[in-house]
Amino acid sequence: MVDSGTALAVVGNHDDKLKRHLSGRNVKPTHGLAETIEQLGSEPPEFLAEMREWLDGLLSHYLLDDGKLVVAHAGLKEEMQGRASGAIRSFCMYGETTGEVDEFGLPVRWDWASEYKGRAKVVYGHTPVLEANWVNGTICIDTGCVFGGKLTALRYPELELVSVDAEQTYYEPIRPLDGPAADTGSTPAHQVNIADVLGKQVIETGLYGHVTVREDNAAAALEVMTRHAVDPHWLIHLPPTMSPAETSAQEGWLERPEEAFAYYGSKGARNLVLEEKHMGSRALFVLSKTQESAAKRFGVHDGSRGTIVTRTGRRFFNDAELEASVLHRVDQAMESSGLWTELDTDWVLWDCEIMPWSMKAGALVRGQYASVGAAANSGLSALDAALQAAIARGVDVKDLGARVSQRVEDAASYREAYNRYVHPFEGIADLKIAPFHLLASEGQVHSDKDHLWHMGMAHRLCAADTNLLLATEYRALDLDDPVQVKEAIDWWEAMTAKGGEGMVVKPLDFIARGRRGLLQPAIKCRGREYLRIIYGPHYDRPGNIERLKKRGLGQKRSMALREFALGIEALKRFVDHAPLTRVHQCVFGVLAMESEPVDPRL
Repeated sequence: MVDSGTALAVVGNHDDKLKRHLSGRNVKPTHGLAETIEQLGSEPPEFLAEMREWLDGLLSHYLLDDGKLVVAHAGLKEEMQGRASGAIRSFCMYGETTGEVDEFGLPVRWDWASEYKGRAKVVYGHTPVLEANWVNGTICIDTGCVFGGKLTALRYPELELVSVDAEQTYYEPIRPLDGPAADTGSTPAHQVNIADVLGKQVIETGLYGHVTVREDNAAAALEVMTRHAVDPHWLIHLPPTMSPAETSAQEGWLERPEEAFAYYGSKGARNLVLEEKHMGSRALFVLSKTQESAAKRFGVHDGSRGTIVTRTGRRFFNDAELEASVLHRVDQAMESSGLWTELDTDWVLWDCEIMPWSMKAGALVRGQYASVGAAANSGLSALDAALQAAIARGVDVKDLGARVSQRVEDAASYREAYNRYVHPFEGIADLKIAPFHLLASEGQVHSDKDHLWHMGMAHRLCAADTNLLLATEYRALDLDDPVQVKEAIDWWEAMTAKGGEGMVVKPLDFIARGRRGLLQPAIKCRGREYLRIIYGPHYDRPGNIERLKKRGLGQKRSMALREFALGIEALKRFVDHAPLTRVHQCVFGVLAMESEPVDPRL
């Protein structure tokens, strides 16, 4: 097969041992070598010479697909890849041993894969395993066929495993295939290392090129992660921030749909998807189908099947029982909707909004909004009453009285605005969860699907549990159809007039590019009364609104693009079985961006 060009072969330890025998050197005829020597005894000298030459020409390892794939008999560390030396050839054939032997008299091998952080995937064998599992971007596909196990192949670049059972046990193993490996004291697989995220980072992304994370921002992210984050093995993604629409040109308005439509239209994205924006808290649902799949895929061995994470990497629910109940309900919805089967996956990642907003923002409501509303109501109401009494007595304070009355109305509107989103919360019955992105599942990052597909999948999930899950209202928009454009604006105006937060405008494609590169993945367009919560009771009065119209969006938009690119890159690396440290580099990058000095009201 090698001679005909249909296969590649790398040298293994048994190949080297046979070559040395054929070269006239003394070797111990163990592990099947005696049988091979006996078989070769009936072959002509020309064949033996050809065999010795062929074995001598086998390479220690291959770098394939422009260095993205490494194949070696016993594996290979990153610093050895693409190099040649006696030590490297020895490592490729034998791996690295500790100098000890285990209870079966076999050498104890150093688990180099548990500490691997390289970019290339490494496929190897040498030490048989019961099942082929990815560890930090490496995989051992020797599943002990000779010992009655399986013969396993890896399809590349699909990264699909194909196995067939052995017809028989050809040779009894010295160490049972399902026995535990000897403890070498090496770093456990899936282990994270603080050194990998410290200092300035330059992260290569497929969408945005190189993204730089400054050292001080990385330190801020590390502070959050080390003090507040969930088990980092679950942290395979953080969602990006979202830029608001360009400032409205219409008098009295800060944000309107026309500017969001114009942005995408001018970039060549003429087909959009509009989604109702919920006033809740962003959350990621990481869910495994079984505890075994959680352990295998995420390296989590505490019996949990998933977690719910805030957009800053913290556990969303402090109550572990509540979290488990919510995950169980989502799992049931995945099962009854047929999504587990259709996706052919044992884990999923959903991007959601959780209501009520006050459940997570209670302290913010009490400490910032309610205190302002109460102070404005008590102070301005008393002043308004005094001024009205003075006007009744003939005092010329009508102008001042009108301004104060206006401010009283603004304060009442302000209290009404935030109170719309304040609801009692006692348990799961008071929750509403609105999924809107099915971000990833085994073998797939779903950024290749358009937003109508994502909303369709979300609606299927919601239909399976309407008590807990809320289907987000949405519509498609063709910017070349003026009737659709008018209807979309009318929909937004009606929704926000009733107290809704607004809508999110997205290009139809999950990843959209214009003539000058990557487009904003989404633009939020918030209603007038919701903006009153953000900017204060009197934000839309003359003088205030003109000042706010000068707000700068450049840095916010740049941050949104960089965070989006990092988030997608993290998912692609995880799905492609990259070392967890390379996944976390991107996740930490997203969180680090959040410490940049950008107006939080944007």
